[in-house]
Amino acid sequence: MKKINYIGFVISLFAGLITSCNYLDVVLDNQMTQDEAFSKRSTTEQYLAHIYDYLPDSYDWLSDAGSAVPRSDEALFSWYAGVSHLVFNNGSWGPTTGAFNIWKGKYEAINQATVFMDNVDKCTDVTEEVRTRMKAEARFLRAYYYFELVCQYGPVYVWGDQAPDILIHAEDVDRHPLDVNLEFIESEYDKAMADLPLTITDPQWYGRINKAIVMAAKSRLLLYAASPLFNGCNLYKQVQNKDGEFLFPQSADPNKWEKAAQAAKAVIDLNLFSLYKDNKETDPFRKAIKSYQGITLEEWNNEVIWGAWYTNGNALNVRCLPPRAVKEGYGGFAPSLKLVDTYPMAKTGRYPITGYNADGSPIIDPKSGYSDTGFTEDYEHPLENKASGYTTIKAHNSCVGRDARFYASILANGFNFYNLYKGVRPITFFTGGTSSYTGSGDCVKVGYLWRRMTDPKLDFENDNWGRIFWPYYRLAEIYLNYAEACNEKPSRNEAEALKYINLVRERAGLNKLEVAYPEVIGNQGLLRTLIQKERMVELAFECHRYYDVRRWMIAEKEMNGPNWCRNVASPTYEGSWERTDQVWTDKRVFLPKHYFFPINQAQLNEMKNMTQNYGW
Repeated sequence: MKKINYIGFVISLFAGLITSCNYLDVVLDNQMTQDEAFSKRSTTEQYLAHIYDYLPDSYDWLSDAGSAVPRSDEALFSWYAGVSHLVFNNGSWGPTTGAFNIWKGKYEAINQATVFMDNVDKCTDVTEEVRTRMKAEARFLRAYYYFELVCQYGPVYVWGDQAPDILIHAEDVDRHPLDVNLEFIESEYDKAMADLPLTITDPQWYGRINKAIVMAAKSRLLLYAASPLFNGCNLYKQVQNKDGEFLFPQSADPNKWEKAAQAAKAVIDLNLFSLYKDNKETDPFRKAIKSYQGITLEEWNNEVIWGAWYTNGNALNVRCLPPRAVKEGYGGFAPSLKLVDTYPMAKTGRYPITGYNADGSPIIDPKSGYSDTGFTEDYEHPLENKASGYTTIKAHNSCVGRDARFYASILANGFNFYNLYKGVRPITFFTGGTSSYTGSGDCVKVGYLWRRMTDPKLDFENDNWGRIFWPYYRLAEIYLNYAEACNEKPSRNEAEALKYINLVRERAGLNKLEVAYPEVIGNQGLLRTLIQKERMVELAFECHRYYDVRRWMIAEKEMNGPNWCRNVASPTYEGSWERTDQVWTDKRVFLPKHYFFPINQAQLNEMKNMTQNYGW
């Protein structure tokens, strides 16, 4: 269950109260029922809580929103069948594909927010001040749901503040231009900010919308608006709606980067948030590991601008555990080899892989200090070492000397399991290993599992699955938003860009970017590439990469070709470290039309004048 403390009680879905002939109808069916719903505080709060309940379950990586993780190049989940993201990865999806079609659900949420805003003032059981704040929360949520639609489909139909007695006929609806969408969302964010408290100080209401949350959302909105996909890309220029309006900007506006920089800096200048840092560990490298893990393991820490927790920890944790090596583990949630390759080297601070040859072999930066061959005997994992009760391991050299975030996030082939409830257990993924490769079903096929969000203090062997804390927005993202915008805006500010990417790197124990890469000074293109790599690592599995590669318009380069893995089909541990494309034989396919979802045929059937996206 999603828990944004305002949604702590059982939510009435108002069955019958909020029905309509289609989801574009603002009015309720039963006026008496509507009056009853807004006649007292408890039912008014329940109605607002219902609007919150449309927020994405981003932690559930097999669901609509969370599926952005396996649909991106940062992950390669273990299953060959039975999961909806596969057709999106191999390119076999289209307008009739039902999976991840959020259109109807988000417009229902927009509908409910509008109903609430139109009726909340009837509730005299609460003060005018409270009603004003509640209306601002609904206004933000409505705009946020529009933002979700725009991220997936590009420009959509903007409903706006329709009078409650106006019915919208589906056959009259078409999409508004992208700038109309973005300007509407921004203006709604600004209106909401004016009526919201800056922060929430009462822990029982943590997660409830406040001004700082809206400011963070505005930062992401304006960063996306400035990015190539949304800012004059040639691919979509000729798309027009039924009225002959171009749906996408006809030229790039570089000043949008300036607005993005200002929005991110406004959040930073609140001085309300700080990068989470563990305050118990004394060893610097272990501190860096625990600090990164703590972002999601320490609830409501001071880095999180907007968060939520979910009571169903099993949904995530069981799929991060190695099959057959523990009582219950499905072993499906795996990072891609590309993500594993991207983590910097701790000593040099350089990202080790600059690209790949046709045979899948990595092009290694010789200055990085990385090796993709050989083993280190008697290696101590920096977190699970002998002093902590673990044994030494035979580590592949690719796992030695990496960034602290690597050890916080990756359970690699040969590592020990990360809790000691049933003693030390080395986890090996090759054929015949302790978590053996079986060729199908629940087995690890990449050679690595994702572990960052899985609390090692939980006793999984006795079904203690805990719960999941999810950061929708956190300060590190804002720092990286600001760094990117500073690098791209017309009045380029390289010093500011380096300052804020370095703050993120410093928490991970890395040296400054300009020390790792002296050649970055004065080189906008190189800094752009390094910011992209840093976002991939720092924000991994937080549903950013899927949207980042699209808004940068690099998905055709990053999301095509074989799925390379370690050769876990090998009968030996040593052989399992070879790279191969013969474990995951399906290839990734990304075509130009895949930058946006098609409008689904279900919507086209009822909205007959709706303009379809390019290529579909």
